[in-house]
Amino acid sequence: MTHNINSRISRRVGATALAATLLAGAAVGSALPAAAGQPHRPELQQAIESLVDAGFGGVQLRVHDQRGDWVGSAGLRKLGEPGKPPTNGRFRIGSNTKVFTATLVLQLVAEGKVGLDSPAADYLPQFALDRRITVRMLLAHTSGLFNHTGEYYPDGTVVPGIPWQGKEWVDLRFHTYQPAELLRYALAKPPRFAPGTDWNYANTNYVAARLLVEQVTGRPFAEELQRRILRPLGLRDTVSPGAAPEITGPHAHSYYRYQDAGQWQLIDVTRQNPSWISSAGDMISTTRDLRTFFAGLLGGRLLPAPLLTQMRTPHPKSGFGLGLRVLEAGPSCGGTLLYHNGGVIGSGTLLYSTPDGSRTMEASLTAGDSAADPSAVFQQAQEKLVNLVFCGKLS
Repeated sequence: MTHNINSRISRRVGATALAATLLAGAAVGSALPAAAGQPHRPELQQAIESLVDAGFGGVQLRVHDQRGDWVGSAGLRKLGEPGKPPTNGRFRIGSNTKVFTATLVLQLVAEGKVGLDSPAADYLPQFALDRRITVRMLLAHTSGLFNHTGEYYPDGTVVPGIPWQGKEWVDLRFHTYQPAELLRYALAKPPRFAPGTDWNYANTNYVAARLLVEQVTGRPFAEELQRRILRPLGLRDTVSPGAAPEITGPHAHSYYRYQDAGQWQLIDVTRQNPSWISSAGDMISTTRDLRTFFAGLLGGRLLPAPLLTQMRTPHPKSGFGLGLRVLEAGPSCGGTLLYHNGGVIGSGTLLYSTPDGSRTMEASLTAGDSAADPSAVFQQAQEKLVNLVFCGKLS
C-alpha cells in the first residue's frame, strides 16, 4: 500500500507546478487546543525531524485524528540562532491560495451573480478573452490559457514566463506586478490548447478568477476574502498580502540557494513581494487557520452542498476539481483525500483532509542552507507525512 499511495502522490501531487518548486530553486472550525496536554505522538515528532535531516530548514506540523490534536515543529526558526519554528507561526501557503480563490468565485455562483458555465469574458470584458472559456474552465485549469509563470511541455520544451526563480527572480523579488498585467501578459502568448479540450495547471487561471471577483463585487479581492471567509471563520492570522513583502507576527525564516556567475549563493527570502503569483499563491496563514478553513469549507459553512460536490469532482486526467485536488488513497489510508499543497520560493505547505474532516494534516516547510534537491525533499515530505498520518505507516 505504501508503494501505491507514493506513486499516486508522485503523479498527482508532484505534478503541481508550484508544489514541485517548493524551496524553489528547481526548474475543521472551533478553537483548537494548545500544545500542552496534547497526545503523546513521538512518531510525528520523529517524522518532522527526519525531514529536517533530509534538507528542510524548519517544519511545522498539525494533525487531527481520532487521537486528538497534535502540533509540533522541528529545525530552526532562523539560521544561526537557537530556537525551533513557532508552532503557531505564519507562513506563505503558495497554491493553497487557490482553494480560497475558488471558494470566493463559487460563493458568487451560489448567489446567482456569476454563471459557472458562462463565458468568463462576460465578467471581464476588458481583456478580450476567448468566449469559449467559461468560469468553470478557469477553476478547473481547462481554459488553455498560457501559464504566466511558464509552460513546460512533455517533450521537454520550456516556454518561459515572468521570472520566478534564479538570479533573475532574486534581483526582482521586490518588484510589483498588477493582476491585470499578468493576465494581459499571458493573453499575449499562444494558448496551450483550445478551451475545454485538455487540462493544464496554469496560475493565470486564478489571476483571472481574482479579477472576476473584483469586477463582479466592485471591491478589492483582499476585502472580499476578509468579508466572506476570513472574518466569518475567525481566521485572524490569514491574509492576502498583495504586494506587501513582510510576514508579520511569529514566523520562521526561509532561504534560497541560487547560482550567480557559476557560484552558489544563499539568501534569506522571508521578505519577498508575492504579487508575481497573485491570488494563485500569495496568501499567508498558519496551520491552525488552514485547518479551520478546510473544516469550514468541507463542513458546508462556505458553500451549498451541490457546489461543494462540484468542487470535489476531479477531472479524469488530473485529479483536480474546482480549486481542490482529489486523491483516491485506498481504504487503509482514509479512502478519498482532499488536498492541494503549494510552494513559493523558500517555503511550501501541505494541506490534506478526509472528506468528513475526521483526519486532517497541515504542514509548513521552510528551506534552509541544504544543497539537497528541492523537489526531491518536498516529494519525500509528502510521502512520509501522508503515509504516516493517513495510512499509519512509517516510510
